[in-house]
Amino acid sequence: MIKVIAVDKDGTLMRSDHTLDELYFDKLFQTMKDKQIKFIVASGNQYAQLKSLFPGKAQDITFIAENGAVTYWQDEILDAHYFDKTVLFQILNDIIVKHKVRDIVLSGVRTAYVLQNVTDDFLLFLSHYYYDIQKVKEFENIENDNFVKVAMRIKDGHLLEQVKSDLEYQYSQHLRAVTSGNDSLDLILPKVNKGVAIQALLEQWDIKQDELLAFGDANNDIEMLGLTPHSYAMEACSEEVAKVANHRAPSNNDSGVLRVIERYIK
Repeated sequence: MIKVIAVDKDGTLMRSDHTLDELYFDKLFQTMKDKQIKFIVASGNQYAQLKSLFPGKAQDITFIAENGAVTYWQDEILDAHYFDKTVLFQILNDIIVKHKVRDIVLSGVRTAYVLQNVTDDFLLFLSHYYYDIQKVKEFENIENDNFVKVAMRIKDGHLLEQVKSDLEYQYSQHLRAVTSGNDSLDLILPKVNKGVAIQALLEQWDIKQDELLAFGDANNDIEMLGLTPHSYAMEACSEEVAKVANHRAPSNNDSGVLRVIERYIK
């Protein structure tokens, strides 16, 4: 019997145009509530942005934001993991100075931060994933916040792999670099991921792993999918995710997640 459903957002629950079949979702969400099935949205996105996508339902959803760094329930932080600021600012300096990458967003608990001279194209890109963004002259000048994730957009695939390799080699004790899309690279703490965050919730709720139904498409979903035999990789997923998941779901553009959920809960 399924007692918990965990879904990634982009490329999984949401269509490629960042929309959702609202009527279909509303119907299934009510059934989940009636059956007391817990619903988790686990994403690399910012909490404020995730919450804004589910008006009227957010108080009944557990949100795992920033790839597992922060877990929220009814606007309260249940769990959080923060970077060491001294090391983090050195990492950011290396990315900017050595690799000439400036399309960076630094995720804090209070808000997300970008440099003042980022391009309009990058800000438009971020608008799909971040609800609150603040421009700063230098990341080091930020006060009164704790940082949970760094994300960057690198359109040059060769450069993206180079940055990923260099950071993992130099800062292996301080970060993991994971791809969250074709040109997106996320830096998270070594022992932080969606799977760890969900496992903590399952233990808190006294729910077994085989009572979890999980969906994902990108490499930041691997640990989450590895938790349960009821794991689904989306039709368009990475090769690594396809190897980990036990099942395949239809395309996110065809409400694949909702169609599978309906089979389980009906």
